Amino acid sequence: MPRAGANTRLLPKGPSRRHVLAGLAGSLLLSGLPGRLAAQDIRYFRIGTGTTSGTYFPIGGLIANAISNPPGSRPCDRGGSCGVPGLIVVAQATLGSVENIELLRSGGVEAGLAQADIAYWAYTGTGTFTGKPPFEALRSIGMLYSEALQLVVRADGDLHTIADLKGRAVSLGEEGSGTLVEARQILDAFGVKEAEMKPAYLKPGTAADRLAKNELDGFFMVGGWPVAAVSDVAARVPIRLLPLDGEMADRLRARQRFYTELTIPADTYPGVAATPTLGVGAELLVRADRDPDLIHGVTKALWHENTRRLLIEGHPKGRSFDPTKAIANVSVPLHPGAERYYREVGLAGNAANEPTSGPSQ
Repeated sequence: MPRAGANTRLLPKGPSRRHVLAGLAGSLLLSGLPGRLAAQDIRYFRIGTGTTSGTYFPIGGLIANAISNPPGSRPCDRGGSCGVPGLIVVAQATLGSVENIELLRSGGVEAGLAQADIAYWAYTGTGTFTGKPPFEALRSIGMLYSEALQLVVRADGDLHTIADLKGRAVSLGEEGSGTLVEARQILDAFGVKEAEMKPAYLKPGTAADRLAKNELDGFFMVGGWPVAAVSDVAARVPIRLLPLDGEMADRLRARQRFYTELTIPADTYPGVAATPTLGVGAELLVRADRDPDLIHGVTKALWHENTRRLLIEGHPKGRSFDPTKAIANVSVPLHPGAERYYREVGLAGNAANEPTSGPSQ
């Protein structure tokens, strides 16, 4: 993914290994703005996403485009940007949920995507964040969609259950990723020890490439289907998804309240049958000290009807965005700015799953 164009030099400096995806409208409009106007009226807002071969990065890029609205933009009611006035948002590639939490903690990004269970553990200092101070300043803008735990193997192989992974070369996900956290949860629940395998800790794209070359027996991936890395390998060799269901999965769902029962539809990937698995919500998070008016504007732009059209056209998972479900099971408290928006549009309810009604138009 190439770096952003004319406005890259104006972005906050970050690690050179990261990529950013700026709102396209912002990139074009900014190049024609007077320097004084750009300096005085523009604010930047970084969203930590995930690897470029996952789901968070393209979804984050679509959100960035939707909520950006630099000075000089055409008005929303005239077919222009419906984002926050003066805001340019960039989607920053990261390792995923765990790194996004740490970037939020340190102030390295203004917002981040993360799996609901990982956000909860960070907030409470439990689970994978045991031994670290609770991130009590973590706040939610809302739940976006459900991600699926996907265990990908070659169709011509002899792996059919989690137990078959013993002694096999399997990528569990990269350090700092939510995939690695979830893979370890699955292995533990199904009674397979990491030491009994030949584990690898690879980026999704690298894992997919090695599976296609028969250098790897399988790899875990967590993401909203279809995931680019899985689609890419499925276009090269026939694959299967191992089911994550039955008694062990039921026990895991009972222990982890953020897990849900899902089925990945048939032919989501070419030739792959419908596969039962576990799901976990993808959440957009910020810090409690972010300006309430700004977060209110971001939330309003996120759920604008024009944003929904952009998401539907830009990614298959875009159809799953639903404001009536955004606050039904958030993992951490809502940011006050986001909460104000949901109350304004008539969404009664909170993290306790109170009944909700649709937003008023």
